[in-house]
Amino acid sequence: MDTLADRPEKSSGKVILFSNTDWYLYNFRLPLALRLREDGHEVVFISPPGQYASKLQDLGFRWHGVPMRRRSLNPVRELLLVAWLARFFSRERPAVVHGFTIKGAVYGSLAAKLAGVPVRVNSIDGLGYVFTSNQFRARLLRPLVRRVMRSAFNGRSSAVILQNADDIALFKEARIGGDRTLKLIRGVGVNCARFIPRRESDSRPTAPLRVLLAARLIWEKGIAEYVEAAQLLKEENRSIKFFLAGSPDEGNPAAVSKVLVESWVRHGLVEWLGHVSDMPALLSEIDVVVLPSYYREGLPTTLVEGAACALPLVTTDSPGCREVVSCNGTDGLTVPVRDSRSLANAIRLLDDDRALCRRLGLAAREKALREFDETVVLEKILTVYDELGLEATVAGRPHYTSTGR
Repeated sequence: MDTLADRPEKSSGKVILFSNTDWYLYNFRLPLALRLREDGHEVVFISPPGQYASKLQDLGFRWHGVPMRRRSLNPVRELLLVAWLARFFSRERPAVVHGFTIKGAVYGSLAAKLAGVPVRVNSIDGLGYVFTSNQFRARLLRPLVRRVMRSAFNGRSSAVILQNADDIALFKEARIGGDRTLKLIRGVGVNCARFIPRRESDSRPTAPLRVLLAARLIWEKGIAEYVEAAQLLKEENRSIKFFLAGSPDEGNPAAVSKVLVESWVRHGLVEWLGHVSDMPALLSEIDVVVLPSYYREGLPTTLVEGAACALPLVTTDSPGCREVVSCNGTDGLTVPVRDSRSLANAIRLLDDDRALCRRLGLAAREKALREFDETVVLEKILTVYDELGLEATVAGRPHYTSTGR
């Protein structure tokens, strides 16, 4: 049991949100920033420059560019980056540094320790290349990364937020954090008021089934299995329409090339939509959401968005994905990883049984509202802030009063 002496002192003030892209901050962490500002905080975003930085500034937030290369593994460059961050934090004197993705969390936490930042929060959405790849370089780096993470995340004023139980177990096994440090918060949160189901009167029981895979175009998302399933079902002369949304992740060793995707389009296997900014509008025209990932996901937002729209989900029984579809045949359908035939069978089942589509979709939405809605996730994040030393005094939500440094 905690003693009074074990508990961190309450702190207040500025919150810095740090990620490896401004795209991530704008698309996934803006609700957190808005909530913090509403509660009386100054929020500062930092990331490498990109096209979304100006959007954050247009909303009245401060944003600073970071000299960070997302895929760099150069040790000298990475040490210089940590030193730059430590100097920046020392100047800004934040109460909280909250880092996102592995690089943002590790480097942000190390630099915050050096700068004496009172509270360090680290959100890791997925374990990334070093933990998921079997390539020699990844296996070589893994022990070193684990040691660095142990150093970065220790301390009584630090928390590590993970999105699924599999990652929690992996961190415990690797002795990265413990019961007090590791926090399970499923997903980044989806505004279920924006992602709404079609009315039952708008259902299309006899129209061609419209299936969507929306993801970064990397092989680990199950892109090949999706295209192979499309080919199998088209050979049966089914009129199912297969849509692929997302852009190639240029520079990623596992990226699917644009040339290859265009060849699939020419052969009539998929319709490629590219990057889609208005997902609620797209999902209103879709009947089934698929993610046959064999990647170690955090918790796939695309599945939660589909669930919020009361669409049936087909995914794999893999880390992250099984948090959204946890009961095969009840809140969605699960298939083995790297199994295009099983994927085709699941899609065929939904094509033949539109009533099943409806039942699975309604169960998925009920779960999304209960576990993955933006308000649920934000409350859990703010609770972590409070537990680490931020006090609630105003209007039922935290408003932070200065206690000095």
